Amino acid sequence: TTASFSRDKDQCFELSCYGWKKFGSSYYYISSEKKNWNVARQDCRNRGADLVIINSREEQQNKYIWIGLSDAEKEGEWKWVDGSPLTTKSGEPSNTYGNENCVAFSIPAMTINAWNDEPCSADAFGFCEFTFPKV
Repeated sequence: TTASFSRDKDQCFELSCYGWKKFGSSYYYISSEKKNWNVARQDCRNRGADLVIINSREEQQNKYIWIGLSDAEKEGEWKWVDGSPLTTKSGEPSNTYGNENCVAFSIPAMTINAWNDEPCSADAFGFCEFTFPKV
């Protein structure tokens, strides 16, 4: 069974029952099936979340999973799913083979920016993030 997030904080205590893990002020979910980037993102959105925006080393995962970074709108202009630009870049994403517009963690993901851009049609697990809005 999957659960969609409610913006009601009372539901917060039940999220771990559905595979969500809490870290800091956010909840994270890794899909159990590989999907292309767009389907993985839609799956996150159906759950009331979105693909993860990496803000810390602790959010890195040692698993081949999609993160919320893409240059699908304009080649070479990497943006997170919230529209904010990628501010730090160390080699990857690189578009080495062309048509690599979506980003997944490379394995092993031992350092910040241990990412690899891939064709958005490739299959990987989705990495969803949900943060309750500040009140």
